Formats: sequence, structure tokens, C-alpha cells
Amino acid sequence: MLSSTGITFLSYFLKIKFNVDLTLLSIAIIFPLVFSIRGSFRRREKALEHLSEFKSTLSTVKYYLLSKKELADLYKDDVDAILLDINTTVLEHLRTMNPSMTKVDASMDKVYQFVLKHESTITRQIREKTFRFMKDMHEAVENLNSIHIHRTPISLKAYCLIFIFIFPIIYAPEVIINVGNHQPQWIVYAIVLLTQFILVSLYNIQDQLEHPFDNVGIDDINLDNYRIDR
Repeated sequence: MLSSTGITFLSYFLKIKFNVDLTLLSIAIIFPLVFSIRGSFRRREKALEHLSEFKSTLSTVKYYLLSKKELADLYKDDVDAILLDINTTVLEHLRTMNPSMTKVDASMDKVYQFVLKHESTITRQIREKTFRFMKDMHEAVENLNSIHIHRTPISLKAYCLIFIFIFPIIYAPEVIINVGNHQPQWIVYAIVLLTQFILVSLYNIQDQLEHPFDNVGIDDINLDNYRIDR
């Protein structure tokens, strides 16, 4: 905002004013910025879908492993502990900036190890259904991790930010010539500052939307809603 004020002052002081077609600027700034916001919003919506799938598959795996009374009597505490560990590990992974999936993979592998360990009491049908839903769980987790580590291309964000700061250099002289010398200067300052504020706000919105799991910003996803022990 200070740069917009300074550039507008210099434009008046040096008597710089010209008339340019702002369509080019709108293509250079607004189009890629809006494109980035829409992309970030879609990624957030996809994250909600994959989180819902992740939680539902956890519950389904539990239902299959404990689908018989004798299994529930024997293994309820063990199954609950394993699935809660998976749930907690995945959600904590999404909250951090660590791209490593080692802990998540180890946690999810406990289901396979548990089924193998108790294959004498867990029937073949239950094992097959459990592994089928574990495949869905792995797919949901991998999709979540992809959203977590792959964000808006850095080059596109840098491009938008550079043009946002360059914008007042071209826009201030344009506003001066359109408003005219017979109008108070504060009108020009207000127009340039408001326009710059809008562009910076849109950029910040996009930046917040593309980090949906970090609990920074009012539009972030509340991961606690996807805990199985909520």
C-alpha cells in the first residue's frame, strides 16, 4: 500500500500521466489471479471429499473386522486402537509441512499385519472385504497427501505477485489523466489504493485457500471433524 502511495505521489511530482488500455493489465493480473483462486477452491473441495471417504472407510473396516460377535469380543480394543492410530497419524500429517509419508504408511500397514496375525479366526470373506476397503482408504490418503504437498505452481504465484507490485506504476498515471487536474488529488490516491488493496486481498485469499489443512485462516478445514473418536 505504501508503494501505491509513493508511486502516485511521484506521478504527480514528476507530472507523469498517460492513457493506456487497461485491458492488457486485467489479462496480465486478474485472469491468472482468478484462475489460481478457482484452482485452490477446487482443491479444497476435493480435500473435503477425500477426507469424508477416508473417515467412512475407517468406519467400514472396523465394521467388517468386528462383524461377528466372537471377533468383537476378542479384538475390539485392538481394532479400535489401530484405526484410531491411523486416523490420528493421517490428520497430524496433514497439519504439518512434512512431506514424508513414513509414519502414515507404517500406521496403515498395522491393519494388514493384524489380519495376517489372526487369519485363523478372521474368515477369508472378511479379509477380502477388509483389504478391498483398505485399498479405498489408501487411495483417499494418497489423494489427500497430493493436495497437501502439491500446491499452486510457484512460478504462477510469483508472476501474479510481481505484476501486483508493478500495477500502480502503470495505473496511477492512467487514473491521473482520467480524473483530471480539476479534481482533488485524494480521489486519485483513493482509487489507486483501493485497487491495490483489492488485488492484494485476492492474492491473500488464494494463498490461504491453497493451504486448507494448516488452521491458518477462517476458511481452513477443521480436521477434528474427521476424527473417528469425535
